[in-house]
Amino acid sequence: MGTFTKRVTLRGTATNGSERPSLTVVALVDTGALFSSAPADALDKLGVKPVRSMPVRFADGELRQVPIGEVEAEIDGQRMPILCFFGAKDVPALLGEHALEAFLLTVDPVEQKLVPREAFLM
Repeated sequence: MGTFTKRVTLRGTATNGSERPSLTVVALVDTGALFSSAPADALDKLGVKPVRSMPVRFADGELRQVPIGEVEAEIDGQRMPILCFFGAKDVPALLGEHALEAFLLTVDPVEQKLVPREAFLM
């Protein structure tokens, strides 16, 4: 399957009644990644705070503890809270499977786009 990107707006935490800061990133859609990630400096600017650190295995085989926090994401006009790793500043943002499921989206690998799907409760 080829790779493609999607514009995602991340919204931070409002302070003192101010409007929530936001930042639009071009994220690589990565169905192999469980959670999304964004550069830590961008999440810091939005006021996103880590809620914990989790073990993450990287492509080179290294296992590291990486901070993760909750941020509001907007895709195609829809908003949902997602979990997002605090990534390195030189690594592109990733849109992982958790976010895709939260938005009820799946990947069309031929057209290289996100498409709506149904939710299942069984």
